[in-house]
Amino acid sequence: MSMVFTLAPEPEAEAAETGRLLFAGPVEFVKGVVAMPGLPPADRVEVCFAGRSNVGKSSLINALTNRKTLARASNTPGRTQEINYFALGEERYLVDLPGYGFAEAPVAIVRKWQELLKAYLSGRQTLRRAFVLIDSRHGVKAVDDEIMTMLDKSAVTFQVVMTKLDKINKETREKNIEQVKQALQKHPAAYPEIILTSSEKGEGLETLRAVIATLA
Repeated sequence: MSMVFTLAPEPEAEAAETGRLLFAGPVEFVKGVVAMPGLPPADRVEVCFAGRSNVGKSSLINALTNRKTLARASNTPGRTQEINYFALGEERYLVDLPGYGFAEAPVAIVRKWQELLKAYLSGRQTLRRAFVLIDSRHGVKAVDDEIMTMLDKSAVTFQVVMTKLDKINKETREKNIEQVKQALQKHPAAYPEIILTSSEKGEGLETLRAVIATLA
């Protein structure tokens, strides 16, 4: 039986408030990690953000946390070469994974990063959900499919967050949402609700905050 994928509904008032309070509280950069032994203690729930280079990951993290420069945005694909940990209050980690599909990075560096990513995804017991960012202008590309397959193999539940929604018209939006739904059919680890966002317009941020805040 195929899974039915839908757009995430707006959160209930209580969940929305829980999300607002979590992200209105302290958010601090903890450390950038280049190897598994450098990870902070697995003493709290964590969520991670993964996405192709230039998908708008830094912009989304900054918009979510109401901080302009928390995550450094770079115009050079593959510039973020670390797993960056942020503390969301006392009980959550928000983890920013290196952008994948490095156009500019040397092969050896890419290989090293793929190995670290695999080790992190399969070995982090406190990881509750991965958010896979998909550029709504392009839909799912082959390199996105690869990361989703890696998440399937690691048995990590992932949820698609479509970014840059303000950059497309209604027709393209509907076509690309349909393409994403079709692409997710073959990924058993995919969570059935897709979150639509625009960092610039603030669309979908309340929903994403609520989802993160209510993950046990």
